Amino acid sequence: MTDTRSDTRFDPGQADLRWQRAWEEAGTFSADSASPKPKSYVLEMFPYPSGRIHMGHVRNYTMGDVLARYKRMRGHEVLHPMGWDAFGMPAENAAMEKGVHPGGWTRQNIETMKAQLKRIGFALDWTREFATCDPEYYGHEQALFIDLYEAGLVYRKESEVNWDPVDMTVLANEQVIDGKGWRSGAEVEKRKLNQWFLKITQFAEELLDGLGKLEDWPEKVRLMQENWIGKSSGMEFSFDLSNGDTLPVYTTRPDTIFGASFVAVAPDHPLAQSVAAQNCDAAKFIERCKRGGTTAAELETAEKLGFDTGIGAKHPFTGEYLPVFIANFVLMDYGTGAIMAVPGHDQRDFEFATKYNLPILRVVAGKPEDADLPFGTEAEPGDGVVVNSGFLDGMSVEEAKAEVIARAEAEKWGQGTTVWRLRDWGVSRQRYWGTPIPFIHCGTCGVVPVPKEQLPVTLPDDVDFKTPGNPLLRHPGWKHVDCPKCGGKAERETDTLDTFVDSSWYFLRFASQPADKPFDRDEVAAWLPVEQYIGGIEHAILHLLYARFWTRALQHIGLLDFAEPFASLFTQGMVTHETYARRAPDDGRLSYFLPDEVERSSDGAVLKADSLPVEIGRVIKMSKSKKNVVDPDAIIDRFGADAVRWFMLSDSPPERDLPWSEAGIEGCGRFVQRLWRLFASLDANAEGEDKPLERKAHQAIAAVAEDIEALSFNKAVARIYELTSAAEKAAPSASRNFAVRTVLLLVSPMMPHIAEEAWAGAGDGGLIADAPWPVHDPALLVEDEVTIAVQHMGKLRDTLTAPKGAPKEDLEALALASEKVQRSIDGAAIRKVIVVPDRLVNIVT
Repeated sequence: MTDTRSDTRFDPGQADLRWQRAWEEAGTFSADSASPKPKSYVLEMFPYPSGRIHMGHVRNYTMGDVLARYKRMRGHEVLHPMGWDAFGMPAENAAMEKGVHPGGWTRQNIETMKAQLKRIGFALDWTREFATCDPEYYGHEQALFIDLYEAGLVYRKESEVNWDPVDMTVLANEQVIDGKGWRSGAEVEKRKLNQWFLKITQFAEELLDGLGKLEDWPEKVRLMQENWIGKSSGMEFSFDLSNGDTLPVYTTRPDTIFGASFVAVAPDHPLAQSVAAQNCDAAKFIERCKRGGTTAAELETAEKLGFDTGIGAKHPFTGEYLPVFIANFVLMDYGTGAIMAVPGHDQRDFEFATKYNLPILRVVAGKPEDADLPFGTEAEPGDGVVVNSGFLDGMSVEEAKAEVIARAEAEKWGQGTTVWRLRDWGVSRQRYWGTPIPFIHCGTCGVVPVPKEQLPVTLPDDVDFKTPGNPLLRHPGWKHVDCPKCGGKAERETDTLDTFVDSSWYFLRFASQPADKPFDRDEVAAWLPVEQYIGGIEHAILHLLYARFWTRALQHIGLLDFAEPFASLFTQGMVTHETYARRAPDDGRLSYFLPDEVERSSDGAVLKADSLPVEIGRVIKMSKSKKNVVDPDAIIDRFGADAVRWFMLSDSPPERDLPWSEAGIEGCGRFVQRLWRLFASLDANAEGEDKPLERKAHQAIAAVAEDIEALSFNKAVARIYELTSAAEKAAPSASRNFAVRTVLLLVSPMMPHIAEEAWAGAGDGGLIADAPWPVHDPALLVEDEVTIAVQHMGKLRDTLTAPKGAPKEDLEALALASEKVQRSIDGAAIRKVIVVPDRLVNIVT
């Protein structure tokens, strides 16, 4: 390499591409599964190829990249792969809106985003790249799905879904807005469809218990998963109904049974359906409920609505008949789909009872004398002592729970039981752009798996998106096949798999990629669990829970030797930016503008196109819909990749949000040039020692390593700033050369391009990417000198350097010898000298 360090400025436009090519030609970051080195698997959640990467991607991947490069320098064989979570609705939306094929749109986006990622110089093993829409990938996924089916972990049943009658597709709960389809605006219907499910509930206890062993996961993520799994203990019992039937209910609060004032069932409960068959008003009410929200969160905030069935439920202790309502806030898939309602101590029941003028009884109070205390505007679900409850009066809540369950079991009308919030995972999606579910429906043989030798079942390319609905359903030939069992006419399953399935095992395929099976068990065992997984908190529940389940399921059927996929998890903060918008005068709607379309000043902001003001909004997560995004390519063009990487690591702790700042990126660009001048100042002929600087360099080596391993990148950056400043100020010496070379090595995982350029310019062989991490001297980590503050009458007059642990009399002598101190004393008599060892000397006159 030519020594370019004599140039006054570092030119990232030339250097970045040069070193990216050098790494690619050398295969520097290709992982070798057969290597005898200790293995380290660093993985960031792979991206959806939506079109272009944004600064949030850059921050996420920069953190993982620094760790991966550092691990290589510490002698590890590192697997740091990249791929694409490529199936999903956005591609179909693009097909409908732009008249393009989802596959072509996706592949084009992948090429664009891959080129962008390469510009940033990430140490990625591109030889293992795949997209989940590759038939080679999803064919193996289909094989695994069949394996799980044969193990009894996959089944098919009728299930209620949100149906958009215009788009003719099933909508996820979050795609239903105010009872309407998010795209079509049509009234959403509830329909019963046959759906495929994975038996995640079979692993509920394991998934819950496993959280306790994930010590290197954020506590908030573990708590979110614990709540989602939702283990609760309570009692199941049956009410005798006035119509001669019985109604099973489940309650987590059997201690409040004397406070029950009504019973409620879900709109799709068999009792509700039975009433609706005889009562048109009940049927209309149920139809109204179907147009509302379906999630627990939505129902929590929705207006509580009910229909009195006219049926009574006999209280097991008092014998009183309680009215039975059909209620919109009761979910069929939790417990039994029916509840014993205690409005005094449950807010949903309280709101319902208030609306329908039903009794609200106090059966738990802070102390016995508060038994008749009236309620305010809310229920009181808290702990206390049981009151107004006959034989339970005076008991604690836990004692009362146990007593009610004991009596119910003894009298054989109820039993204690455990209920889980977690439901089996419905994986059917009525759309084209996803993994085809590998089953065939035969009128004679029923549901038959596709023979594995016929996998992958690939998607047809000749599909039409002009007509709403799933193109696979109306394809003229694709779905018509012969039954693999009897040879008769049959049809393919036209549902495709939830894209969360694709991301539930991709980390296994990165580690091992044989052609004839999804992965090699031994090769996967050599790399997994992933040592460090990095991604956004928004994936805390579904993706991470499904990946944990999928790994356990594969272990259950003997394909894996471990249960947890990710040993350590880190959830990074978002990159944020203020928004710029203008309201339309007619309807008040906001139109958003990109930051580079706006001229910002201390007085506000104007649109460059017309010089008229725009509203400056809050600093929020960068979002394409709000247009508060910054294109990485434009910033790299101006400052180079290293400045962008440095910005992502500086200032904010990595778990917190990082506000984008033009001043901040400019400062990072200036620091790149400072480093270039520092590296150019190496003096091969310099001699002599600078012990304090040498000590500072050794301390930085140890501290930066510790910070990177803890993912405290902002602290590592601060230490490099500190060592850089010290080296800049130091006189030429062998110690200074050591400090400068230390800065070069420490900064190389963070700013790899300038580091390679300086490494080559200094005449060092090979690539700095292959260089070892510098070794620190433990003896130099301990300070042997301290700074002593010297005061006169409590006011600081001087600071002195003294040997650590110096005797009091030596410190006193040093202080009194200071010219600054002598001028302050000005001949006054010294009454006493106060010495605090290793800290200060205070002279009192």
